[in-house]
Amino acid sequence: MQYSDNLALNVSGMAIAPTTGVEMTELELSYEFSQTLQKTSSTRRADVEETLQAAVERASWVLNVPEPPGLSRKLEGSVKKTGSFLLTALQRLKKRPVQAALSGCESVFPPLSWGKEYSLVKFKSDVLAGLTLASLCIPQSIGYAALANLDPQYGLYTSVVPPLIYAVMGSSREIAIGPVAVVSLLISSMVPKLEDPATNPAGYTRLVLTVTFFAGTFQAAFGILRLGFLVDFLSHAAIVGFMAGAAIVIGLQQLKPLFGISNFTNKTDVVSVLTHIFTSLQHYPWNPYNLIIGFSFLSFILVTRFLGQKHRKLFWLPAMAPLLSVILSTLFVYLTRAENHGVKIVKHVKGGLNPSSLHQLQFNTPHIAEVAKIGFIVALVALTEAIAVGRSFASMKGYHLDGNKEMLAIGVANIAGSLTSCYAATGSFSRSAVNFYAGCETAVSNVVMAVTVLISLQLLTRLLYFTPVAILASIILSALPGLINLNEAYSIWKVDKLDFLACAGAFAGILFASVEIGLLVAVGVSFAKIILNSIQPGIEKLGRLPGAEALFMGIDQYPMAAQTPGVVVIRTKSSLLCFANANFIKARILSLVMEEQKSADETKESSDEKRIVLIVFDMSNIMNVDTSAIVSLKELYDKITSSGVQFVISNPRWQVIHKLRLADFHNKIKGKVFLSIGEAIDACLVVDKNCMQA
Repeated sequence: MQYSDNLALNVSGMAIAPTTGVEMTELELSYEFSQTLQKTSSTRRADVEETLQAAVERASWVLNVPEPPGLSRKLEGSVKKTGSFLLTALQRLKKRPVQAALSGCESVFPPLSWGKEYSLVKFKSDVLAGLTLASLCIPQSIGYAALANLDPQYGLYTSVVPPLIYAVMGSSREIAIGPVAVVSLLISSMVPKLEDPATNPAGYTRLVLTVTFFAGTFQAAFGILRLGFLVDFLSHAAIVGFMAGAAIVIGLQQLKPLFGISNFTNKTDVVSVLTHIFTSLQHYPWNPYNLIIGFSFLSFILVTRFLGQKHRKLFWLPAMAPLLSVILSTLFVYLTRAENHGVKIVKHVKGGLNPSSLHQLQFNTPHIAEVAKIGFIVALVALTEAIAVGRSFASMKGYHLDGNKEMLAIGVANIAGSLTSCYAATGSFSRSAVNFYAGCETAVSNVVMAVTVLISLQLLTRLLYFTPVAILASIILSALPGLINLNEAYSIWKVDKLDFLACAGAFAGILFASVEIGLLVAVGVSFAKIILNSIQPGIEKLGRLPGAEALFMGIDQYPMAAQTPGVVVIRTKSSLLCFANANFIKARILSLVMEEQKSADETKESSDEKRIVLIVFDMSNIMNVDTSAIVSLKELYDKITSSGVQFVISNPRWQVIHKLRLADFHNKIKGKVFLSIGEAIDACLVVDKNCMQA
């Protein structure tokens, strides 16, 4: 048998842990150890005594740690930090009131910070990016308003006030704020269940504005209370599946204007939509001119996008293509009077400044609870998209994006928008990409875009009268391929099958049920994955790595790791040992011990050496335990020791050893608590070996 020659370690199988205080006297040594000393020679006895003294000292490090901070101390520390911060702020305010006020304002309004370095060159870049952005934003906003079952002007309104508010409070330089397809789909799929937009469009609009107010309130609250973790409930895999499903549903919704169907189902699942379309085409007349116009300009937009991707200098071409399509198609319909031949047109678009909508908010509606729930869902989805977009471009330019500031900025923008006839706005990936490649330097590009849209509302809305609705459908369809990321879905499948299940669940839920069901499935699968990993974390056997005697790693991952004969080192794969997984881990350890014993019994050669004499439970991964876990540990100790096998623990964390001491568990196991796995093995086997040699 090969053991370490380092004897200045711990002594196991003997009660070396102090019950009180840091120091130990010889009277506290266990009866076992004193009996062993009597049987050894004087030389061996000196070695063992030296080992014991070192063990006593090192064991005291483990067991006599300071008491970890409890909840009251954490709260007290948090209050002290807050008080200290406020006191420092007040002192600065008294000494330098102007500088302190400016510093506080800069944290809330980022332009006050980067505005000091703003230059004419950056302004020119922002103006070019803003104008390019507006050329894409105007037709998209009208199309997304139609997707949300709102009049066209509401999409344009949403591209004015929220971008202006965000430009003042947001920390991203590239995000383009306005209406987006996914949020428009959420609204059109959930709000019609409360109010039919066809029979009562005014009531439907009021509910949408109220939903926007609640969404903004939730978003601002998330930012103020620093609750950014709520957005993470929608995992990356779930977002990929959700976006892909939403893209297909949105695409199906565009079949209504493409075929010129008058009445359309309020349901969004693929089966209902396709059934309704086939029924409508069979029993009601439809006009092929709408389809011809839509697909002709869709082809034009896709070709320009291909050219823009091939040649980055032509970034302006795909950005201008939607607006150019609107102009050309409108001119074509006007000159040919195609509306008299069945081509459906936008007709009247109300212009002017954003009207106040404070009086339209409905807080006394019987549907207020449902409206708040929809607002919460819209808030989460909108924030998820905006922060994902913002972080992507921030990483490209190498600066930090403050998620909490983003939440506050978007929340305030939506609150202000709900008071000025806007529906829920967020960061758009397609428009943000255009903004980025157009060379934007700051959020001033959002201001330029908003001013351009405002001028269009004042002067150009009458020109949109003859715009065919099919062209708006083609613009929306052209933006959908960016929402479907097959490469990312395949990557998720390769890396993590459970993550792919969340992705597929979100996709199928939206496609075959509803948007809410898709979100619930995505979040449910993500939570199920967390719970599954928590309640069945599994365990692994460890061995020493060659050339690194103190380093123990999993033998499955590192086959070259050597196991000490007669010793089984076990580590759990969970950071929490609690009521949910304690019994499972206990059963796995007992099962592993039985398998090892059975394997040793079946081995004829050197069975005495291979028989298990020591179980080392490495607790370095475990950050905390609860009472159920401690009870399971006690039961595990009793069952293992009753079979004549020693059971020790190594490297327990601060919170863990504190709770084990409070539960008097360290006395139950007679001080078999060690700093490391190596010390546990050496203490249990090396001392016994020296005693036998004596």
